[in-house]
Amino acid sequence: MSSTIARRLTPLFDRVLVQRIRPVTQVGGIVLPESATQKSNEARVIATGKGMRNFEGKFTAPVVQVGDRILLADFRGDDVHFEGEDLILIREEDILAKIEDKPVDEVPNISQI
Repeated sequence: MSSTIARRLTPLFDRVLVQRIRPVTQVGGIVLPESATQKSNEARVIATGKGMRNFEGKFTAPVVQVGDRILLADFRGDDVHFEGEDLILIREEDILAKIEDKPVDEVPNISQI
C-alpha cells in the first residue's frame, strides 16, 4: 500500500513522508494494553522530496531514501491521513538518526572506540 501512496503523494523540497513503526503489543503470548505501550519514535521513509536548493540553485539530495528506518524527534511534523493510512510529513532536519540493521559482530564495542 505504501508504494502506491509514494506515487500519488510527493513531498516538496526537504520534506520527508514517513509512516510510524507500530510498537510491540504482544510479548511472549501476553497482550500489552494500549496504555502500557509508548508511542514509537521509529518510522519508515515512504517518500522524499527533491531536497533543498543550494546557493547555485541546484537541489541537494536528501540523506535518507525510501525504505530507510529513521528515528524521529518528539512532536515534530504534520499528521497526514491519506487513503486510510496514518502518515507524518516532516522536514529532513527533524530526523535524529538513520537506523541500520547491522549484525552485532559488525557494531564496534564502545570500549574499543
